[in-house]
Amino acid sequence: MKPTFTISEVFSTSWKCLKQNIWILVGLLVGYMIIAGILNMFMTPTELTIGTVVVSLISIILQLIFQLGYIKNLFQALDGIEPQFSAYGQQASKILNAFVASLIAGVAMLIGLVLFIIPGFYIGIRLSFFSCFIVEENAGPIEALKKSWELTKGQVLPLFVLLLVMIGIILIGVILLGIGVLVAAPLVALMSCYVFRKLNTPVAVLEEVVDDVIE
Repeated sequence: MKPTFTISEVFSTSWKCLKQNIWILVGLLVGYMIIAGILNMFMTPTELTIGTVVVSLISIILQLIFQLGYIKNLFQALDGIEPQFSAYGQQASKILNAFVASLIAGVAMLIGLVLFIIPGFYIGIRLSFFSCFIVEENAGPIEALKKSWELTKGQVLPLFVLLLVMIGIILIGVILLGIGVLVAAPLVALMSCYVFRKLNTPVAVLEEVVDDVIE
């Protein structure tokens, strides 16, 4: 039987982990937002020029590197290791895998949404952990999608409830003058990574990691 999770367990463990690394995780997020904002200043949505294409390409690459590196930082935090900036360089070689997997998952979700909406959410939940497999296991795009699909088998309902909770946390962050999002975003990301570990890691090993985080 696969390990299961509870919302309270996921939230409490992720919150304690965030508090131990809050300045690093929030600082990295703010840094990325500043760089992304500067790049967006050079984009002219009404005109398609070589410069716009180059800036858009750089923006996509930056987004993928940050996404993969930040996920690695979150796993480091869950392991009781201080998040390292070097994680971004280590994950840079995986951006093509992440791009292809994101493209396939995005198309699949779009088709599901166009058909009956509900299948789109179902597909999104089933494929939600492909990035984690790319970071943790260096999986290729197809392999990562397949592993995510297998990992979430029988877990769609609890994952959907978790998704609603995470959306609620983000909304609370928005209500708090928007500043709360800087805390809410890494918190929900930690929650997602923790659930991935819970579903993909033997129970005994995971309990040892959780004890280290709590201590």
